[in-house]
Amino acid sequence: MQEKPIHNKYNGNKNTKNKNFNRHRLTHKNYKNTKHNKTIDTKVYALGGLNEIGKNMYCVEHDNEIIIIDAGVKFAEEGLPGIDYVIPDYSYLKRNENKIRGLLITHGHEDHIGGIPFLLQVVKIPFIYASPLACAMITRKLEEKRLTNATHLIRIDDEYQIKTKYFNIGFFKTNHSIPESLGIIINSPNGRIVSTGDFKFDLTPVGDPADFQKMSFLGETGVTLLLSDSTNAEVPTFSKSEKQVAYAVQEEFRKTEGRLIVATFASNVHRVQQIVEAAVKFNRKILVFGRSMENNIQVSRQMGYIKAPDSFFISNNEAKKLPDNEILILCTGSQGEALAALSRIANGTHKFVKIKPGDTVVFSSSPIPGNASSINVVVNRLFRAGAKVLVNTAFNNLHTSGHASQEEQKLMLLLTKPKYFFPVHGEYRMLKIHAELSQEVGVPKENSFVLSNGDTILLNKGIARLGPRIHVDDIYVDGNDLSGLSTAVLRDRQILSEDGMVSVLIAMDSHEGKLLTKPVIISRGFVYMKDSFPMIREAENLVGQALGQLLAGKTTFGEIKNTTRDVLSQYFYRKTKRNPMIIPVIMNKK
Repeated sequence: MQEKPIHNKYNGNKNTKNKNFNRHRLTHKNYKNTKHNKTIDTKVYALGGLNEIGKNMYCVEHDNEIIIIDAGVKFAEEGLPGIDYVIPDYSYLKRNENKIRGLLITHGHEDHIGGIPFLLQVVKIPFIYASPLACAMITRKLEEKRLTNATHLIRIDDEYQIKTKYFNIGFFKTNHSIPESLGIIINSPNGRIVSTGDFKFDLTPVGDPADFQKMSFLGETGVTLLLSDSTNAEVPTFSKSEKQVAYAVQEEFRKTEGRLIVATFASNVHRVQQIVEAAVKFNRKILVFGRSMENNIQVSRQMGYIKAPDSFFISNNEAKKLPDNEILILCTGSQGEALAALSRIANGTHKFVKIKPGDTVVFSSSPIPGNASSINVVVNRLFRAGAKVLVNTAFNNLHTSGHASQEEQKLMLLLTKPKYFFPVHGEYRMLKIHAELSQEVGVPKENSFVLSNGDTILLNKGIARLGPRIHVDDIYVDGNDLSGLSTAVLRDRQILSEDGMVSVLIAMDSHEGKLLTKPVIISRGFVYMKDSFPMIREAENLVGQALGQLLAGKTTFGEIKNTTRDVLSQYFYRKTKRNPMIIPVIMNKK
């Protein structure tokens, strides 16, 4: 039974010198201040984030305590019809929810906090620890889903400490594309576990610098296992500084004579900050389009990360009275998302904005793998409408990644000097390359773990080994359905989109045990009925014969449906090499 945590209130002002952050200690009535038994393994595993980009969720478990790091979503890809998000299967956490001591958040991006409302629907999380900006973003999500009373949000910074029965937890500053990004230090009975979160090394950052000193101290005092961001493991050298992007953005503001439309990630707060500052410098009033962009700007302005007078943010009616060279449109849609603001502008379906000759559209982003074709469609439509379009290339600095490239990943390994290495946050090839990079800087090959979601690493007295797998799966979320969709539902959608549907109408008399008429087959999206009449007629005869034999004896409605599916699926595959969804509809005479 947990007692109420003891901590000092934080006033939310990031510029306050004495922040009054205090140690937050989770106390337990049965806790005794004795040495912990090191014969119990400390288990480390991922429920999401391996072999994929998104839905990051990592856990550290020892005896009767679980610490969770992040709870993100993954945005649906083209092969997931009708799906908005993908989240991890939380069933393991549900079975062990009495062990959960808290959820630690590294930063406020969707692939790290977007799953929190779904998680709280299923699992009781006593405390969520996050920086002030991340807390504000999480609070907005919980308010939308009416879940504000489902957990306790606790604001932390890089000097905050948490102590539980088995874990001593601390934090350190990193650089990323959003303020207040943190790495996490978990001291367990079997060794020190460090998670970098998403990071890069920016020597001229827009915000606070990374804490090189604390990272180096960790390396000198010993890191047993390092979990490190692998997203840009394929990118050589160092990533560009955000300051370089700021100069390039301001140069476009200076040169552009007409309306300026800038699309970027709403979650890239540092980039949005630079764009807004450039607008103020060059006296352009700002129109914001895109729900996520509006929300993030509002939260970031409240937290003091985006500074601009209220008078610079205008409505569409106010924009009509201004000349084009005094307007900036800041919007979502840099990845070609079909329903995002920029796509609707390009299609000519946006309620307020129509492209006209003289407009300049700037993509302050780089394509996420798999999105290039969607982005190209939007770019072509913008060109066709008469706009000048600028995208990020090797010849300009309109975007830089918030993730470490190869040399930065090596630097993190050299600073922290881990005994064992666990690359995370990346597709398989990224994890594999990151593991190879670790070997270049001294980590033995046998000490690197390239794993999948559900694989476990067991630590015991500073020695790591692979443990048994735990069950993991993907849960598909459609619209406002917080319960998630099963893989069976998605499989049905994929079958419908690829192979179509066949409905079989069966009129029968269960008392007499006979068919009243021959089964009737109706097809949608499978074959054209008129052109395939002979095949459909033969299929109806085959079903009729099979059901006639079945009804001659004792049977059930379930057996009738299964027989219908079996007969037709084999026949249609033999004829067409396709597997349509087969839906038997039984009409029984009473």
